[in-house]
Amino acid sequence: MKKDQIILGIDPGTQLMGYALLRITNSTPQVILIDALKLTGQKDIYARLEMIHTKVVELIKLYQPTTFAIEAPFFGKNVQSMLKLGRAQGVAIAAAMQTGLSVTEYAPKKVKQSITGNGNASKDQVWQMLQRTLQIEVKPQYFDATDALAVALCHYYQSSSPLAAAAGKGFKGWDDFIAKNPGKVKL
Repeated sequence: MKKDQIILGIDPGTQLMGYALLRITNSTPQVILIDALKLTGQKDIYARLEMIHTKVVELIKLYQPTTFAIEAPFFGKNVQSMLKLGRAQGVAIAAAMQTGLSVTEYAPKKVKQSITGNGNASKDQVWQMLQRTLQIEVKPQYFDATDALAVALCHYYQSSSPLAAAAGKGFKGWDDFIAKNPGKVKL
């Protein structure tokens, strides 16, 4: 019998970090946890980064996920915000990698497309679809939490699709691609 899969989904942020855990049993996703870590009480950015790392490690130890999915930063006009968001994402990824979890990153449009069928869906539309799909009764306080759940469900959809199965486990980089496809390389 196949072991349950547990996906830890993260919506990184420097004000709030959304997180969710999704258990997959017999191809049926079930919500384990959906919440957000509020970071605004701490003014020091490095202390916030430490809080992110600590929380991700704590979630991994407590729930023992089998994989980790994170939303890629949305490219905005404010460079300083992007740098801070990139740091938050990097710290969360490092915490997952330190425990040996595989990490997959999804663009916000990919997550919305996967959940609602529309890459430009609003946060409320994503929530409504999650609510219907996963039979969730209580709306979390922050959309960051629902975004994290959307990332986890997107990862499940992407990794369980027939196309994902046909592609195998994918590639770990260009060297892996070249090693597995020597006939496709032209010099």
